[in-house]
Amino acid sequence: MENTLFTVNNVWMMICTALVFLMHLGFSLLEIGLTRQKNTINILFKNVFILSIGIVLYALVGFNLMYPGTFINGILPDYFINLFGLSMPENGLTADYNVGYTYWTDFLFQGMFAATAATIVSGAVAERVKLGSFMIFTIFYVGLVYPITGSWKWGGGWLNDLGFYDFAGSTLVHSVGGWAALIAVWLLGARIGKFKKDGSIGAIPGHNIPLATAGVFILWLGWFGFNGGSVLSADPGKTSLVLVTTCLAAASGGLAAFLVSLLRHKQYDLSMFLNGLLGGLVGITAGADIMSVTDAIIIGSIAGTLIVLGVGFIDKLKLDDPVGAIAVHLICGIWGTLAVGIFGDLAGWEQLGKQAVGIGAIGAFCITFAFIILIILKKTIGIRVSEEEEQEGLDIHEHGMDAYPDFRLNQH
Repeated sequence: MENTLFTVNNVWMMICTALVFLMHLGFSLLEIGLTRQKNTINILFKNVFILSIGIVLYALVGFNLMYPGTFINGILPDYFINLFGLSMPENGLTADYNVGYTYWTDFLFQGMFAATAATIVSGAVAERVKLGSFMIFTIFYVGLVYPITGSWKWGGGWLNDLGFYDFAGSTLVHSVGGWAALIAVWLLGARIGKFKKDGSIGAIPGHNIPLATAGVFILWLGWFGFNGGSVLSADPGKTSLVLVTTCLAAASGGLAAFLVSLLRHKQYDLSMFLNGLLGGLVGITAGADIMSVTDAIIIGSIAGTLIVLGVGFIDKLKLDDPVGAIAVHLICGIWGTLAVGIFGDLAGWEQLGKQAVGIGAIGAFCITFAFIILIILKKTIGIRVSEEEEQEGLDIHEHGMDAYPDFRLNQH
């Protein structure tokens, strides 16, 4: 019986790993759909690179950095011990912190999460970032920042001891990516034509909304693995609850976003609907296992509302985020983390304070680290392409290719 349970848990975790892997296709399709066709190859290249380098870095450094078991003052992992490379646990299958599935399955599932943080940044800086600079940034951010902040909670560090709660990563994954996206967008500047001299906002529509829609549906499906796998077992009660709260938060987030957008702008905005769905998913991720059906609907609805307000607020700040990544992942990530102290089994002022401490600490670390990396790159090799490259498209200049060679539209 025990061996059967182990096998079932392990198979479930492998299925969830595959679903999270599929999310990277969803991110790719969403990102290219909401941007212009002349940058399609560039965006796809970034997403392929992120997953490839992310999983290799996680094997070489990240996994042992994130789950060290011991810490220096509870903050920095004692990573000098067994840092480089994966090594089979002594019992041959499971690490001492987990007996529910194999060490290798654990690595692969966690590795899928690691790459997500940089994918969030990719969308926010689309259409004007230098590819080489972005790749260097990704290496440092995925290789160091994500596993260090993750170790503070999931690796048993000081936030875990404090009582901070983040079930599947509203802060530890989404806000980690969102903070970097915010700093990157600020340092990069807006795309040409986004903010006009008279103060108005220039519309730069995406070239393929059907692809963006397909990407969101794939992400919604993948989130069943993202949150469902975070149960870390195939426990029927816990996994089914998580899938229900996840799905309801997504649906209510989308509905709220399109309704609020309709009231504000008198239009049925599909892009807001899509980002509202994602906002609901990000919002429920921190507490999907401890929320009721009603809690999930309220959390998702507030997240969807925040999407509409957040996108407008970011535009007012003259920050150009082509895909709405900052509103989805940072704003809704913060909301979802705070929601743990407002709704569900842990609700209370004390827990809300713990959640705020975690948000603040991780935000400060991510902002500092992202700024240091990006400002060094900006002052040395540069982080933005030339005006000519931006106007003509990154696909031709950086890749010598066109995503649609037989169907090229005027992009200027």
